Amino acid sequence: MRVEITRGPLVESVHHVAACAATPNGDVIFQTGDTQSPVFLRSTAKPFIAAAAIAAGVREAFGLEMHEIAVMAASHAGEPFHIEAVRSILAKIGLDESALQCGGQEGRPHGAVYNNCSGKHAGILALARVLGADTATYMDAGNPAERCILEFCARLSDDDPATWPLGVDGCGIPVYATSLHRAATAFARFATLTELPPRDAMALLVVRDAMVSHPAYVAGTGEFDTVLMHAAGGAIACKAGAEGVQGTALVTQGLGLVSKVLDGTARARAPFTMAALSRLGSGVVDSPEVAGFIRPIVYNRAGLAVGEIRARPEE
Repeated sequence: MRVEITRGPLVESVHHVAACAATPNGDVIFQTGDTQSPVFLRSTAKPFIAAAAIAAGVREAFGLEMHEIAVMAASHAGEPFHIEAVRSILAKIGLDESALQCGGQEGRPHGAVYNNCSGKHAGILALARVLGADTATYMDAGNPAERCILEFCARLSDDDPATWPLGVDGCGIPVYATSLHRAATAFARFATLTELPPRDAMALLVVRDAMVSHPAYVAGTGEFDTVLMHAAGGAIACKAGAEGVQGTALVTQGLGLVSKVLDGTARARAPFTMAALSRLGSGVVDSPEVAGFIRPIVYNRAGLAVGEIRARPEE
């Protein structure tokens, strides 16, 4: 499938998308493009990272609230309520902002707490605390917290973490690559809580409930993930990742959908996801709340509508 960007009567640019929708046991419901080559999931894996921490007991150990768990799974927009939630987690685990090693973020106030990954980092620091691991090296692949995370994520997608291609994410933590098919299976398990050890399933349920009950903490005002989850009313939990990755758990349908814009362009992510959800029969596409993401308008600098972004089948 492709996503076209038009200007006037012409298609000006095209983004090609690979995607897979699967059941919890890996049956493929829909696919397009290469779904077997490894893809770095980037921030799309954040719900699973948060769930690894929940499974280890951070919620009970530190009295974490649901909005704080949601920000652990977030790529947040740096709004005041996001920053307050991250600072609250740090205070509860007995650390301050200097413990965050995610770095600052261009276009935001100075300080690592404003990085869109700071909630995830606070959650990993909480995990390190529970495990008795060194918080100064919490981003190292050999740290017990990171090993715990990678093993949890591997169980979700039936992978072997010892053979995974590992890279370094934009925020500094280890990032793993798996196929879109396996990733879709993992998101289907996130949707259904089946094909999983009981502790993993319960942790994923906590994270999923946190995300769908506090969607603003997962992204931010007007952001696609936040708007889609709010419109779905608990029927969808979703998470964007860098380089055009998107993961969606279709809770009521028991499916997982993961896509990758091959050239990494973020603007193609939402229109493709909406087209795929329509193909899969999700009723959320009929919500007026998400209408602007189906065929977003392209505006020029003067604010005039000059084209649109639209998903199309490959010819």
